[in-house]
Amino acid sequence: MTVKFAWGITGAGDFMPESVQVMKEIVTEHDVTVLVFVSKAGLQVLKWYKLMDELKSITSKIRTEIDANTPFVVSALQRKVYQFLVVMPATANTVAKIAHGIADTLITNSVAQAMKTAVPIYVYPVDQKPGIVTTVLPSGDKLELATREVDLENVERLRAMTGMTILSCPSEIKEHLPKYLK
Repeated sequence: MTVKFAWGITGAGDFMPESVQVMKEIVTEHDVTVLVFVSKAGLQVLKWYKLMDELKSITSKIRTEIDANTPFVVSALQRKVYQFLVVMPATANTVAKIAHGIADTLITNSVAQAMKTAVPIYVYPVDQKPGIVTTVLPSGDKLELATREVDLENVERLRAMTGMTILSCPSEIKEHLPKYLK
């Protein structure tokens, strides 16, 4: 049986290449169909990292956000056309909005509506570890960033939500696939 899931991509550069690579591995190794929907900022970051061709090798179903309901991803999620939703990588902004019930973007609205129909949600927040993290820019340069306390608090809010699983790294999504590969 083909597993169908939806993957929301936000504008987080941190772990963007790793997220795309993990999804490419999943599509190569398993019978899966993926709907990709990308925030406006996510599209910019994918282009900066030169990952659009890589993304197109994963699926031909790539939709870019126009507004919170366009393209209309929510209906397919609520009707369970897709067995689960992945948001990876997730910016601190996206995590904060979800944590506080704000559904004003395609990705945050999709999460809110998926929660209403008990669609399992997997989120990889890039700002989930305390301290300094080092990210690699599209140029190859490294940038050190400090995770804010408020970002950690918002991740904990997500962790406490019913139906929400917080991934500790992009590859962790692979551990959850077997329950859908029946």
